[in-house]
Amino acid sequence: MTEHGPAVPGTQATYVFAVCRDVDPAAVRDLPGVDAAEPVRALPLGTLTAVVQSVPAADFTDEAWQSRLSDQRELERYARAHHEVVSAAAAGSPTVPLPLATLYHGDERARQALAEQADRFHSALRRTARHAEWGVKVYAPAEPSVDPVPVAPPPVARSGRTRPAAGAGLAYLERKRGMHRRRESRHDDALRTAEAVDAEVSRLATGFRRLRPHGAQQTGQRDVQVLNATYLVADHRAAELVQLTRTLQERTGTRIELSGPWVPYSFVGEV
Repeated sequence: MTEHGPAVPGTQATYVFAVCRDVDPAAVRDLPGVDAAEPVRALPLGTLTAVVQSVPAADFTDEAWQSRLSDQRELERYARAHHEVVSAAAAGSPTVPLPLATLYHGDERARQALAEQADRFHSALRRTARHAEWGVKVYAPAEPSVDPVPVAPPPVARSGRTRPAAGAGLAYLERKRGMHRRRESRHDDALRTAEAVDAEVSRLATGFRRLRPHGAQQTGQRDVQVLNATYLVADHRAAELVQLTRTLQERTGTRIELSGPWVPYSFVGEV
């Protein structure tokens, strides 16, 4: 929450989804927002407009929000509702999305606090107008199945006792070392491909951010993610980006995942 403090029973707070330039109130008016009891509406901020909704203050106290954070399903519901409003506003006008659960003690307090940041909003709007955010992920192929446990060669009998055939252990260790070298080589190749992809896409973009690659637990895939980046791309170059990633995938033989266009959350700075 943006503002803290005990909620007075029955009072309303102002939830802010985004700050826009020239937003059409009709674009968001029929959306449920985070509380369908009140309409999503436009709040004038001089030359800008905030997209807001009145919500029960008691539902957004620190305690209530912390409790919500521990309920994954409920948290996802709020995140989807927030994103839906932001996306609807951004579809028709330059938009700066605000973080989930940005609240103020009423419209006047929201207007005052947001107006103090007007310069930063204008800067973000100039940077992201007629642009969208795109995600690019590059994956290294999954490791091949591990060789089955080697079957020990028949023992050689000698004087009534048995022992492994000469060289069997050495051959096994050499096979393991070979697997390790091939695994490292594949990973190095994938990293070089990731750097090449990032360099080519960056030349097309006006902004970019490298993110921490997701692990297998997050992706649910065996392939190893070696690039997780997001790019700010002008709308008129979107088709060029799509074609570029296809070409890079065909040229390198590496799986490249393109997602977007998205509202440029990553390029508006902290609000």
